[in-house]
Amino acid sequence: MTKHTKIDLGAAAPAFEQKNGNPGSPDDVKTIIANLGRAFEEFRTRNDKELAEVKAGMKAAPADLDKLQTALSDLQEAKDKIELSLKAQAKKHEEELIALEAKLNRPGARGNNGPEIDFEAEAEKMTNHVLSMKRAHNLPIPTETFNVDSVKAYKSAMLKAMRRGIQSLNGDEQKALLAGSDPDGGFLITPDVSGRIVTRVYETSPIRQLVSQVTISTDALEGVNDFEEAGGLVMVGEQTAPTETTTPKIGKWRIAVHEGYVEPKATQQLLEDSSVDMEAWLARKVADKISRGQNNLFINGNGVGRPMGLFAYTTAETSDDTRAWGVFEHVKTGVNGNFATSNPADVFFDLIGKFKDFYLANARFFTRREVVTLVRKFKESTTGQYLWQPGLQVGQPQTILTYPVVIGQDIPGLGTNGNSLAFGDFAEAYTIVDRLGMTTIRDNLTAKPFIKFYTRVRFGGGALNFEAVKFIRFAA
Repeated sequence: MTKHTKIDLGAAAPAFEQKNGNPGSPDDVKTIIANLGRAFEEFRTRNDKELAEVKAGMKAAPADLDKLQTALSDLQEAKDKIELSLKAQAKKHEEELIALEAKLNRPGARGNNGPEIDFEAEAEKMTNHVLSMKRAHNLPIPTETFNVDSVKAYKSAMLKAMRRGIQSLNGDEQKALLAGSDPDGGFLITPDVSGRIVTRVYETSPIRQLVSQVTISTDALEGVNDFEEAGGLVMVGEQTAPTETTTPKIGKWRIAVHEGYVEPKATQQLLEDSSVDMEAWLARKVADKISRGQNNLFINGNGVGRPMGLFAYTTAETSDDTRAWGVFEHVKTGVNGNFATSNPADVFFDLIGKFKDFYLANARFFTRREVVTLVRKFKESTTGQYLWQPGLQVGQPQTILTYPVVIGQDIPGLGTNGNSLAFGDFAEAYTIVDRLGMTTIRDNLTAKPFIKFYTRVRFGGGALNFEAVKFIRFAA
């Protein structure tokens, strides 16, 4: 009986040990393969010899055959371990490369035009922004808020839509893109992203903070004016026949909705290759341009295909009792383009004295910065107290004669016969009508290689109460 030698694969076994749960290094893998090769060659040589002896008429003991089968099983197990280890290592490296590439390509990534995005802060900003837009447009306040996952989904969908078009988005991406939007298609506006692009600051007039705002579903807002009274009480004798008294008349007012748009464009390559957060930048620029354009129209619009601006209405010196409805009242300073040289503060007392008490409860001044600069020097002629007072606490506005002052640089400048200062209850006097939020159409066909973003709004504005606001007219 030939003595069979046990084939020991133990030399290869240590190579399969993984420290800290991680696959071995490339050198470890090479050692494993080398050990397996030597073990297999030894096994093959001895096995061939044993087979030759069997053919020569010698029988192998059953125990030796069992040892041979065990060695083959150990060899297959070793091969399986190596294959699994190599696959795990390859998958790990692939995932790391994908993550690294995504991080480097992400707009605003570290070393790629700015610090990493703080998604928790972005979620808070976007939630606050949507809530403010809903309140500004008198829309229902949503119960859901943005979180890190929804912000990431929103930004990814917006960037993909800008690069490839809305049609490239799947259902989940379209849903993410509409997060926080109004039913008409979109406050597709992310909060301000600072520190990424240097942007020029343009001044505007916060008239929406002062006036009334209504969101409608038709092409105009209409209502009824009830200005007249019934005829007065008439006393009659016992046998005197009564005569007809005056019947009050009812009028009608209407604020029409108009359409406006902006259409910025960018090249396809810029959208595809830019490392800047184009979504936030373009959305912010579009929203800012539309907002400033609307604010100017609410102040200076002539009413022809656009809102009638508050400062564009006719004014007169006549009082509320005798002045025609549709005309505001003004008080003159006595000097063209400036205040009077002597007792310039008196015009403010004259102006306030023209109002009914009802309108003074929510009254404020609305004027340009240059006018406030002049008023800061004025004192009351009797007490010597300054008319203007600064806001000494955070959130407290500057005041003139205790009434808040709001700055609007769209208001007409100082000049002869200019109405550069208004005072009163603006929420009673003027109403802004919004028909749609901002809706955007991506056009990649009509101006190749540029992609145009046609963004439109429908809105209107007009005065409803001509007693609630009055003006200071800089005229002799």
